[in-house]
Amino acid sequence: MQAGRIGKALAIGLLALGALAARPARSDATTTCSMTFKLSGWSAIYETAHGTGTITCDNHQSAHVTISTKGGGVTFGKFKIVNGVGSFSEVGGIGELFGNYATAGVDAGAGKASNAQVLTKGTVSLALAGKGTGVDLGFDFGKFTIKRAAKK
Repeated sequence: MQAGRIGKALAIGLLALGALAARPARSDATTTCSMTFKLSGWSAIYETAHGTGTITCDNHQSAHVTISTKGGGVTFGKFKIVNGVGSFSEVGGIGELFGNYATAGVDAGAGKASNAQVLTKGTVSLALAGKGTGVDLGFDFGKFTIKRAAKK
């Protein structure tokens, strides 16, 4: 009789272990996201710019976004980026990408200008590159904000 109970307990234990093994493990999956954008602005010691873009992730998440920059420094000029691209560091989901990023960059251009920056928000990094038109010369810093665009 004692052996029967031990056998039943062992069978129930093995079934429970099998059920646990069949459950998917908690996902710590990450996703890689990129952004295309257009941005235009001006600077005369104080810099401001506004634009729009789209974030797409390899886990099929996507969002239309608005972008704004504000800052100071020693810059003068105006610019327009029409084919900007950005690459984010791996994140758990698209929701981690919205918010304020710290910026620091060096700009130089006249006519057809180029711009490259790396931004950070906590553990999230964003590398931006873009080509466009304008005149901009100097050093700038400030904040770069990405928000989910309002639905129309």
